[in-house]
Amino acid sequence: MRDEELALDAVQDAMLKLSEKYGDKPPDELPMLFQRILQNVIRDCFRRLKVRSTWTTLLSAFGGSDEDDDSDPLETLEARDGSNLAASPQSHLEQSQVMGVIEAEIARLPARQREAFLMRYWEEMDIAETAAAMGCSEGSVKTHCSRATHTLAAALKSKGITL
Repeated sequence: MRDEELALDAVQDAMLKLSEKYGDKPPDELPMLFQRILQNVIRDCFRRLKVRSTWTTLLSAFGGSDEDDDSDPLETLEARDGSNLAASPQSHLEQSQVMGVIEAEIARLPARQREAFLMRYWEEMDIAETAAAMGCSEGSVKTHCSRATHTLAAALKSKGITL
């Protein structure tokens, strides 16, 4: 990991998991358990970064300026050429239609997939927070998010929408 803060967070998460789940194990088993847990935490971190990067990239085509971090990509649209000029009425209409299609496809997702997708990518909650809010396991959250992203990507592609 090249980000020191991210690496320290990964070590901290691994230590917490080790103490929570394996505190009753003999001390000589802890180093190997810690190594395996740390590997899994790092792998999860890279997966999360990859997925978040993919959705950030896809949604940035519809997002506002980088200065407004609180903007909702579904509410604020920027001209596709990236200029500061106002979008033409036709361009604005096309973007509104595309956003309508995206919102409709999200609404068509099964409830649990939609819930997990919105919490993870719109609310930027981590897997543990999402799992706690949904009352399910972290693995279920990962499965729901994966299925939702694949379903959305396929639906948008079938309608000829490329982001």
